[in-house]
Amino acid sequence: MSLSGALSNALSGLNAASRSAQMTSSNLANAMTPGYGRREIEVGSNGLGTHGGVTVLGTTRHVDRGLVSEVRIATAARAETDEKAGLHKRLETLIGLPSDPSSLGATITRFESALIAAASRPDLGERLGAVLQSAEDFTSRFKKVSDGIQAMRGEADRKIASDVESLNTLLSQARDINLQITAATVNRRDTSALEDQRQVVIDRIAEIVPVREVTRDLGAVALFTLGGSILLDGTAARVEFTATNVIAPHMTREGGHLSGLTINGRDVPTDSVTGPLRGGRLGALFEFRDEIAPGTQTQVDAVAQDLVERFESPGLDTTRATGDPGLFTDGGSTFAPGNETGLSGRLSINDAVIPENDGALWRLRDGLGATVPGPVGDGALLREMASALAAGRIPASGAFGSSAMDAAGLQSELLGQISLARNASELEQSFAAARFEEAHAQLGADGVDSDQELQRLMLIEQAYAANARLLQTVGDMFDALIRI
Repeated sequence: MSLSGALSNALSGLNAASRSAQMTSSNLANAMTPGYGRREIEVGSNGLGTHGGVTVLGTTRHVDRGLVSEVRIATAARAETDEKAGLHKRLETLIGLPSDPSSLGATITRFESALIAAASRPDLGERLGAVLQSAEDFTSRFKKVSDGIQAMRGEADRKIASDVESLNTLLSQARDINLQITAATVNRRDTSALEDQRQVVIDRIAEIVPVREVTRDLGAVALFTLGGSILLDGTAARVEFTATNVIAPHMTREGGHLSGLTINGRDVPTDSVTGPLRGGRLGALFEFRDEIAPGTQTQVDAVAQDLVERFESPGLDTTRATGDPGLFTDGGSTFAPGNETGLSGRLSINDAVIPENDGALWRLRDGLGATVPGPVGDGALLREMASALAAGRIPASGAFGSSAMDAAGLQSELLGQISLARNASELEQSFAAARFEEAHAQLGADGVDSDQELQRLMLIEQAYAANARLLQTVGDMFDALIRI
C-alpha cells in the first residue's frame, strides 16, 4: 500500500471513529429522554478509488415497535382508568360515607330521629322546628348531590372539548413531521431526530385515544384507533366536538341536547362498547358524561321518588286532599309518575309547614290540610311519619332489585352500589398502572444501555488511537523521505 493510500485509510478511520463517538455520546446524554431511540453508525468499505478505507453509510435508529405499541396501549388504559377511578371516588364522596355528618345517610337518620323526638313531645315548638330543619337539610342534600352530578358531567364535557382540541393539534403535528421525514428520506438525510419527535407526539395522542401505528413508504406512518377509525394516513383527520355550557339531568346525547363526535364531518359512536375512540381518557370522559353519571342520577332520583311516595301514601295524613302533595314535593307540586328525571334536584318541603311561606309548624303534628291547630299532645301523625320512613317498601324505580327496604336501607344500597363501582374502577386502575410500568420498564431495558455504550466508547477510543497512530507513522515516513 502506498503512503497516500495509508494516509487515506487512517483519515477515513478517524472520521468514522469521530462520528461513532459523537453518536455514542448522544446515546448516553439522552438515555432518559422520552421518545429517544438508540442510534448506531453504520459503516462499510470505501468502494471509491483504489485505497480502500471505511465510509459512513448512515445512522440506524433502534426501536422495538412492538414494545412501543404495547406502551401506548398501556398508556391509554392507564389514562382511562385514572380518569374513571377519580370520578367514581368523587361520586362516592358526593353521596357521603356513613361517617360523614353531611352525607345523605346521616341527614335521613337525623330526620328520622327528629320525628321520633317530636312524637314524644308534640307540644314543643322547638321539636317541630327541628323536624322542619332536618327535612330541609335532607332536601338540600339531595339537591347538592344532583347538582354535583350535573356539575361533574359539565366538567367532563369541557374536558372532552379540551382533549379534542389537543388531539387535532397533535395529529397536525404528526402529519407535519411525517412530511419532514419523507423529504429527509428522499434527500438521504438522517431522520432519527424527527422520528424521536414523532414518537413523543404519538405517545401524547395515545393518552387521549389508543392508537396503532402502521408504517408507510418513505418513513411516514399512519395512525388507526383500536376501533378502526383513521386518524392519520397522509392527511390528518379532523375531530370536532361542541361543548355545552350547562348540563341538566334530562340532557342526553340521544336526545340531541349534548354533542357527540364527528371525524371528518361524519358522526361516530361515543359509547363504551362500540365507540371507535374508546379506551383512552377521551372514551372515559364520554362514558362518564353519557353513561355513568346519568345512571347514578337515575338511582338518586329513585331514592328521592321513594321518599316522596312514602309521604304521599293514602291514609298517612287524612287532612290532605286527594292529589295534594305530601311533606316532600316535586318543586312544590305533587309528584307525577314519569317525571322522575332530576327529581332529587327539585325536591322541596311543602309550604304548608314553612312559617316563612305562610305555613305553620303545627301542621307537622296536626296534618298538612288542617285549618286550625289540634290537640298539642297528639303525636300520632309524627309517629306515622317515622313509621313511613322505617317501613319496608319495594322501590318503584331504579336498579335496586325487588327486596323491600326502609328509607335508610335504600340510601345504604345506593351508597353500596357506588362504592362497589369505585372499588372496581380502582382495581382496574391498579392493573392498568402495573401493565404500564411493566411495559415502560421493558421499553427502557430495550433502549439505551449506558454500560454497553461506555464499552462501545472504549472500543471507539482504541480505534481512534490506532488510526491516529497510523497517521503519525505515515507522517514520520513522509518526513524521512523529505530528509533523503
